[in-house]
Amino acid sequence: MTAPLAGQVALVTGGSRGIGRAVAERLARAGASVVITYAQQTGPAEDAVARLREHGGRASAEQFDVGDPEATRTAIERIVDREKRLDILVNNAGVAVDGLVVRLREEDWERALRVNLTGVFHCTKAALRTMMRARYGRIVNLTSVVAAMGNTGQAAYAAAKAGVIGFTRSMAREVASRGITVNAVAPGLVETEMTAGVDEAQKGFYASVIPAGRMGRPEEIASAVEFLASPDAAYVTGHVLHVNGGLYM
Repeated sequence: MTAPLAGQVALVTGGSRGIGRAVAERLARAGASVVITYAQQTGPAEDAVARLREHGGRASAEQFDVGDPEATRTAIERIVDREKRLDILVNNAGVAVDGLVVRLREEDWERALRVNLTGVFHCTKAALRTMMRARYGRIVNLTSVVAAMGNTGQAAYAAAKAGVIGFTRSMAREVASRGITVNAVAPGLVETEMTAGVDEAQKGFYASVIPAGRMGRPEEIASAVEFLASPDAAYVTGHVLHVNGGLYM
């Protein structure tokens, strides 16, 4: 049976850990050559690349800050020059900036938007020229359940992720005629490094408010991303797929 993404090249930002790593592994198993990006820690990125290569595919890592427009443009040009194509872009890189607004520093607000929202713009803009020339592309943006329902202490993060939804729908309209789809996946509470510090009492509370009775797993988010990145999703664009166990409906 032919791998559905065989011959394709996928770029997953923030792909060295958590949801991004699960997405990268899922796309690699589907046959794609995967490039992951990371901002700082080389060790986890190298480990992720080694794991991806275990699936028999090509994998590599690029270090750059998605919030830096020039670094992003240069890195993606380098990837395209090396790989000769770019079929899939998964905008996953993000940073959690929490705090009540009355205590939130200006620089923290700016960092939340720069990485979580402006970074999506930078990567998409840099990738679009190649996709438009090929008249094919799949762009999947990671947003969040808090973009839809809000959350105390996460105004900056929720605002940035809500912006990703508006950006996704606008981009879907702009590039549909070029064979490019743009969609978003909105995870709920997921078991990652970011939630590793949640104690048992908090986990019990989450289980009580999530109809599915548990937190999600990175692999469950990756499954949704894989579908939207696949040829099967050719007629799906501008959509926000909520994967949250019923936390938000």
